[in-house]
Amino acid sequence: MTIRAEKFFEARIHLRVLVFTLLATNAIFLFAAKSAAQNVALNEAVTRARTASSRRVFVRSKSLLVRAAVVEDKLLKQREFKELGFVITRDPADADIVLELRHDLLTKYVFSVVDVKTQTVIASGKLSSLGGTVAGKVAKRFVKEMSRTS
Repeated sequence: MTIRAEKFFEARIHLRVLVFTLLATNAIFLFAAKSAAQNVALNEAVTRARTASSRRVFVRSKSLLVRAAVVEDKLLKQREFKELGFVITRDPADADIVLELRHDLLTKYVFSVVDVKTQTVIASGKLSSLGGTVAGKVAKRFVKEMSRTS
């Protein structure tokens, strides 16, 4: 065999190795993408199943001194809140229950829990800001009242 023929065969071998490497890499990326897509679909299905059995609560605060986000935080810290199957939503159209808080007089606050479907008040109460945070008190009372109605 001549030197030219040997180089030609070496080039063909290198080309085959290169093609094989490219095909193998493509296959790996294809399977990885397919696996990632399946994981995303599975996670979405689990999330939907979890939230389908939970009751979604939207917190609305009409008080300038107590923000809705603070009440949400206090609710999420209540162990019973999760045990009762409640989750927080930021979309009022997605809510099953609306927890509304408003400032009444000086240190008095009023909260109402409204069932969105029936528009009925299922719990309400009045509390004072003295001796603790309003958000914490609302969270405790919400859990207490909702455990009674469940």
